[in-house]
Amino acid sequence: MTGPLGWLLTAQVEVVGAPVLVREIVGNGFGLVSALLGLRRLVWAWPVGMVGNALLLTVFLGGVFATPQAHDLYGQAGRQVFFFAVACYGWWRWSRTRRAGEASDGAAVTPRWATGRERLGLLVAAVVGTAVAYPVLAALGSWGPLPDAWILVGSLLATYGMARGWVDFWLIWIAVDAVGVPLLLRGGFYPSAAMYLGYGLFCAWGLVSWWRTSRAAGARRDPVPSSYLEAVA
Repeated sequence: MTGPLGWLLTAQVEVVGAPVLVREIVGNGFGLVSALLGLRRLVWAWPVGMVGNALLLTVFLGGVFATPQAHDLYGQAGRQVFFFAVACYGWWRWSRTRRAGEASDGAAVTPRWATGRERLGLLVAAVVGTAVAYPVLAALGSWGPLPDAWILVGSLLATYGMARGWVDFWLIWIAVDAVGVPLLLRGGFYPSAAMYLGYGLFCAWGLVSWWRTSRAAGARRDPVPSSYLEAVA
C-alpha cells in the first residue's frame, strides 16, 4: 500500500533504541486530545477518541499487522472495538443532554458521583467481567491475560461511567493505568506506557475538576433555605 495511508501503516521511529510505530504515537495522541475534551465535558471527546481507537486496534494486534513489538494483546485490541461501541453511546448521550441544556454551564453533562447501587453494579461488573475475560484471553494467547483482562473490563466501565457523567470513572481509569503501565513496558509498547503514565496523572486532575464541578452543581440544586440561615444567624 502506498500514499499517506501506506506510510501511516508502516512508518516507524526509534525510541530508546527500539522501533515504534508512528500510528501508535498518533493513536495515543488522539486519545490524549479526547481526554482533554472529556475533562471539559465537550461532545467532541467521543468522535476524536474513536479515531484513536481505530489506530490502536492495529497496533495491539501485533502478530496480524506485523508491528515491531510482535505481541498480541487481545484485551488491549478488543477494548478498542468495545471502546468504539461505548463511544457511540456516549456520543449519543452527551449530544442529547447538550441539546437539552441539562448542564447549566453549557457543557454536555453535569458531573455527579454514582449512587451506592450504581457503584455496586460497577463492582459486580468488574469482578464478573474480569473473571470471564481472563480465560478467554488466555485461550486466545494474549500476552499477560490477567492484567489484560482487567485493563479491558476496567476501561469499558470507565468509558461507560464517563458517558453517564459519573465522577467515579476517573478513579476506575487510575486503577486501569496502575496495571497498564508495567504491562505495556514489559511488552515494549513504550508510547502507550508513557501515555498511561501521563494519563494517570491527568486522571487525578480530572477527578478534582469533576468533583469540584459536581459540588458546585449540587450547591445550585440544593441551596440553603433562607429559614435555616435565619435560624443560625
